[in-house]
Amino acid sequence: VQLQASGGGLVQAGGSLRLSCAASGLPYNSYRVGWFRQAPGKEREFVAAISNSGTSTFYGDSAKGRFTVSTDNAKNTVYLQMNSLKPEDTAIYYCATHKNPFHSIVADLYDYWGQGTQVTVSS
Repeated sequence: VQLQASGGGLVQAGGSLRLSCAASGLPYNSYRVGWFRQAPGKEREFVAAISNSGTSTFYGDSAKGRFTVSTDNAKNTVYLQMNSLKPEDTAIYYCATHKNPFHSIVADLYDYWGQGTQVTVSS
């Protein structure tokens, strides 16, 4: 199983980034992909989630209205489009998967995790 998160970088406040999470080798056909983030000294925080079919999405409070999660099934890739970025969005962003038929904000429920990609938003 491999989850490859990419697309992070340094951006000014108000800017945008698109993160990607490419999945391969998952042992289930139906699953959810979640995005989490962790800033230094803080707990891991749920950002957004999507079903692998793309038909169902769920957002954490920090993402509502600014971030959009989507999927390209042909590429087995999930995207997190982040707009209107703020310095407080600075964190390492992780993607993860679980097989349950519902969205979850609980990190422990997720089976597989990517390595994370750093997002830094300057003021």
